[in-house]
Amino acid sequence: MYADVVLPLSLENTYTYKVPSDLEHAVVVGCRVIVHFGKKRYYTAIVINLRDKSPSSTFKAKEIYAALDDKPIIRRPQLRFWQWISDYYLCKLGDVYKAALPSGLKLESETMVMAIEEFVAEEPLRKNEQQVMDVLSGFVKLSVSELEKHTGIKNVVPVLTSLITRGAVEVSEEMKRGFTPKQETFVRLTDAYENEVRLQEAFDSLSRAKKQELMLICFLDLSHALNPALRMEVSKKELVEKSGYTVAVLDGLVKRGILEYYEKEVGRLQRLVCRTESLRELTIAQNNAYAQVLDAFKTKDVCLLYGVTSSGKTEVYMHLINETLKLGRSVLYLLPEIAITTQITERLAKVFGKKLLVYHSKFSDNERVEVWNRLLKENEPMLVLGVRSSLFLPFKDLGLVIVDEEHEPSYKQQDPAPRYHARNAAIVLASMHGAKVVLGSATPSIDSYYNAITGKYGLVELSTRYEDIELPEIIPVDIKELRRKKIMKDTLFSPLLVEKITQALARQEQVILFQNRRGFAPILECALCGWVPRCVNCDVSLTYHKAKNQLSCHYCGYTYHLPQVCPSCKGTNFKMMGFGTEKVEEEIMSLFPAVKTDRLDFDTARTRTAYERIISDFEKGKTQILIGTQMLSKGLDFGNVSVVGILNADSLMGFPDFRSHERAFQLMVQVSGRAGRKTKRGTVILQTSQPDHPIIQMVPLFDYKGMVNLQLAERSMFHYPPYFRLIVIVLRSRNEGALTQLSAVYADKLRSKLGERVLGPITPPITRIQTFHVKKILLKIETTAAIAPVRQILHAVNLEMHTYTYFKQLLVHYDVDPL
Repeated sequence: MYADVVLPLSLENTYTYKVPSDLEHAVVVGCRVIVHFGKKRYYTAIVINLRDKSPSSTFKAKEIYAALDDKPIIRRPQLRFWQWISDYYLCKLGDVYKAALPSGLKLESETMVMAIEEFVAEEPLRKNEQQVMDVLSGFVKLSVSELEKHTGIKNVVPVLTSLITRGAVEVSEEMKRGFTPKQETFVRLTDAYENEVRLQEAFDSLSRAKKQELMLICFLDLSHALNPALRMEVSKKELVEKSGYTVAVLDGLVKRGILEYYEKEVGRLQRLVCRTESLRELTIAQNNAYAQVLDAFKTKDVCLLYGVTSSGKTEVYMHLINETLKLGRSVLYLLPEIAITTQITERLAKVFGKKLLVYHSKFSDNERVEVWNRLLKENEPMLVLGVRSSLFLPFKDLGLVIVDEEHEPSYKQQDPAPRYHARNAAIVLASMHGAKVVLGSATPSIDSYYNAITGKYGLVELSTRYEDIELPEIIPVDIKELRRKKIMKDTLFSPLLVEKITQALARQEQVILFQNRRGFAPILECALCGWVPRCVNCDVSLTYHKAKNQLSCHYCGYTYHLPQVCPSCKGTNFKMMGFGTEKVEEEIMSLFPAVKTDRLDFDTARTRTAYERIISDFEKGKTQILIGTQMLSKGLDFGNVSVVGILNADSLMGFPDFRSHERAFQLMVQVSGRAGRKTKRGTVILQTSQPDHPIIQMVPLFDYKGMVNLQLAERSMFHYPPYFRLIVIVLRSRNEGALTQLSAVYADKLRSKLGERVLGPITPPITRIQTFHVKKILLKIETTAAIAPVRQILHAVNLEMHTYTYFKQLLVHYDVDPL
């Protein structure tokens, strides 16, 4: 028997291995196996097909080394989904596997190094070699990565090669353990004391050991040890905490033979509250929307729920979830940001209790493996709340997929491959399960709205806010005029915004300030000669971060300490240009020193706990003013926010991208929707230098349809989505000359087959990223055209390009449906 397997490597093909006779009963499609691949490397492969015969009579297959599972950990619909992702997004199947499986389920071999005791050096060892031997003398064996850490040698492999040649060390391959079940110590009565008579004897023996006696009483209260109907397990940690005594006291009871310790595997998953609430009754408007969604599902598989901010879309989702779970089918609820999952988890847990699973990238590998295993083992329907990576979980029978805030760019994976769009992939995944899809947003993407108005999707509108609260009043403020009159000379805030913030704080209400740029200032410039510090790896200026007193590149992470003197002219006077969230925070703290302020951006919310703390503090009223980037716009629900300040609306519209006006409108409307959600109408101050700009004029009117009509007219004229499909071929190289020459040849070859559909090669606004120069070739394909022939042409041209000597110096990838 032979098995076709996929490896977690960026490889196009599957590989065939022989199944040893003793493993034939264990190897099934969807299980993990260990295979030898390349030079002394072992990988965890997934079996995707079994065959009786070898692919050819001359083919000699390697044998599978070991089977890790006796049943599939990947279901067949998942394998079909992986293949679709690979085909549609023009990436390797191995890339999909790498993205899909948690690291804890992927074992890899790691080179271990051991010193040979009998080794005697005929010639003196070099300094690095002696350093390695000295470190190894204190260990039985070390991995290559551990050796690098202990010796401080960045690349220790050449040193090891030399030592192997001398016969000083030997190496072997060992499998790295992935997922490790979490063990916890529990406490129980020993067999000898599991009856009341012996237990009374125990208490008699403890008459002079008062602390041990009280701890034993506490254990009996917690465990109900003598009542089989009520018996509970008690962990060592819980008993020490509840009793108030030390571990030493507990150890005394164990030494006496009254209690004993035992180890047990426990889950790492957050213990969600049990179901405590029933579903709320829907309002008339929500109930109408709910009924219309169900009606749309009779003829359409996808329905767009277009509901204004704070209209109660989540309540409609919850009723749809409840109905699906009752039918015995699972639900996937997708959100664009981890920040929102922290807020909505509690709402869902109160209604759905233990049926709720949460999954996102801020979970540890072990936590993600536990969610994966729970879905494999659980026979009951589950509700999974997560971000885009949740699409790859092993769902048994999906009945409903909800894509909330479906317009969000965060749903598009950028790097590394697969560069998929979670919204579009979710629709395909749902179709493979025979499930329905709800796309929800207050500002739907133009692509989705176009599909709805042309009849491809169902369309349901929810146009009133919950409890009929009015949409916020949005007041544009012309900051260009205020600066001309020197009213806003040295401040980021217009007088009207300062006045509204002051009034809100006096009423014990909260304020949100939105600036879609982190850091203190995007550009630092020498006032004398105009020198600007730039990244050594990327073609961008460095952003100044005052908190760390350093300049950072937001593309590669390169940092540079703030210079004391200009390296160009030796001047000492630097000026800051532009502003980010750090500068906003500093000025707010100087204006309102007694007010608790916090910041929500990538710098302050890098971890799951940081997200949760910032949002929780604001939700509980511990923070009065919250400053942030676009993280603030993604569906967060705060009841006491009455004022929102959009500090620089113009920066949102200035990107060289055909979607920039659509995104600017969405961001401004979404962040405006954070104001006045519960009790009264909110106020939004929109600061702009272009008050007459069509998009700026549409925002106060919440004129989404006007914006869509304007953009659709332009896109139809210039051949952009939703009328055309885009594919971008991205070429990168450290050799700028080879890149320029070969990208032109590449574009010409494509043009000879696809004609005017090919544009480029184009030099992007940022010409170099992470030391690689960049060129792009843009394909505009009619949506009516079959995409399969286009893929074949792309594949054929790529093969042709490999005949050029310098093409190997280029890195090439495809971005299908780019954002």
